[in-house]
Amino acid sequence: MNKAIPEKMTQFAKALLKLRLLVLNGEFQANSRLPEVALAERLGISRTPLRQAMDRLVDEGLLDRLETGGCKVASFTMDDIIDAIEVRGVMEGTAARLAAERGADPEIADQCRNVLDELDGTLHERNDIDFPAYVRLNAEYHRLLASLSQSRVVMREIDRVCRLPLASPSAFLNGQKTVPDFRASLRIAQAQHRAIFDAIIKREGARAEALSREHARLARQNLDYVVNTNPSMADQVPGMALVSA
Repeated sequence: MNKAIPEKMTQFAKALLKLRLLVLNGEFQANSRLPEVALAERLGISRTPLRQAMDRLVDEGLLDRLETGGCKVASFTMDDIIDAIEVRGVMEGTAARLAAERGADPEIADQCRNVLDELDGTLHERNDIDFPAYVRLNAEYHRLLASLSQSRVVMREIDRVCRLPLASPSAFLNGQKTVPDFRASLRIAQAQHRAIFDAIIKREGARAEALSREHARLARQNLDYVVNTNPSMADQVPGMALVSA
């Protein structure tokens, strides 16, 4: 999340990336108005690309438009987050079912196999988990899963819901590093990754859909753990600051 921003990015792209990170990291309180002038100076950009970035975040659901002009940071209830996770499960399940019914593209399927093998490699028996690699490969697997659907509509909707706080497949991974059974939870997730892909290759649409929806529910377990068992982890989970009780 803190990687250097490429110099060749447009002012809009820089503004969008920086502003999204500020919002998700809790730099502004939920329901607080964004001060455009001060924010433009802070980000080192003009107000035009800043407003364009704010418009995009309104579309993504991270900001709300004010009737008097400008934007405020959105707030989310626990039910909102649960619903967002559920929607992701539905959409990823639809992607998996379509992939199975339509037949997996051989090139994308090969990429999935490679990513799954690399994910296995991050979960060594005797060594520490290669956590940065797992996070990167997990995101890549879910991107490829959406691509296998061969549906631009489904891919777009998955991307949209994943931009909501705590709804993406990697939303809770940072916090999980401190969970005692962290390694076991990742192994369960990886077993589900392989089962979903196996169902797609075998053209078992209903099974692929059901497995994908169940896989998304791991995020609900993580949410419950952070809220009810270990609230001290909340500051490690991007977007948690936007969630009200």
